[in-house]
Amino acid sequence: MKAGDKNRVDALRMLKTAIMRFEVAGAAKKDATDEDIIAIVQKEIRQRQDSIEQFRTGNRPELAEKEASEIESLKIYLPPQLSEDEIRAAVQAAIAETGATTKQEMGKVMAALMPKVKGKADGKLVSKIVGEILK
Repeated sequence: MKAGDKNRVDALRMLKTAIMRFEVAGAAKKDATDEDIIAIVQKEIRQRQDSIEQFRTGNRPELAEKEASEIESLKIYLPPQLSEDEIRAAVQAAIAETGATTKQEMGKVMAALMPKVKGKADGKLVSKIVGEILK
């Protein structure tokens, strides 16, 4: 706030609200764990990415730029993301572990792989790489 970065303040306020909403949702109040918060941050980033696409198709580049700035502010709170090469190595290991050979067995590979890379890699990218390797 003191730095005058309005976009970052807005992003953090929305993140705080999302965390508080998570904690009071359901029958009993619960505290958000680190894993829960990582999932919430990822969800907020995905929502902003969708908004960017909509703003660009609606010819509103200033709003798209604001959303992109908020994404950068939120990425700070995620664990370091795996590189594409690291994801490919993890996919190869999961394929070897499951014995999958065709694209029809992609679900088995994803089920074995996602718990290992959860929070460290985008699910869409992981799915794309698994699809490329399993032809």
